[in-house]
Amino acid sequence: MAEVLASFRGSVSCQRAADIPGLTLTGRTTAAADEETAIAFSAAAPRDLPDTLQDVMVERLNGGQCRISSAARAWLVSAAAVHVHGEIAARFYRAIPPRPAPWWKRLLWRVVLALAASRAGIALLRSLRR
Repeated sequence: MAEVLASFRGSVSCQRAADIPGLTLTGRTTAAADEETAIAFSAAAPRDLPDTLQDVMVERLNGGQCRISSAARAWLVSAAAVHVHGEIAARFYRAIPPRPAPWWKRLLWRVVLALAASRAGIALLRSLRR
């Protein structure tokens, strides 16, 4: 039974490398269209795999094989390991918004930056540092 690792929508970049990972697919998935996802395979890329694909689905098959399929064709890759990397910063900051800085810290940095804007202020900051 095949397990879908990712379903890409639109253009997908295929990067080859001589070392590990040998193949990396990068694009936007249907699940998270606003975030870039990369799938790295610990295997050599198929020789006839183009540099760019459209609307790709990546499935893990039995026996350590993965199928990369697009509308035109499908390729099999025998990979020791497959890593799926998704950019989650937007989801993280929606779930946990950054807390505002305390008023005294904002005031302190405004004063420090205002002092750093003049020679006299820089001299004062240097004297306070010692």
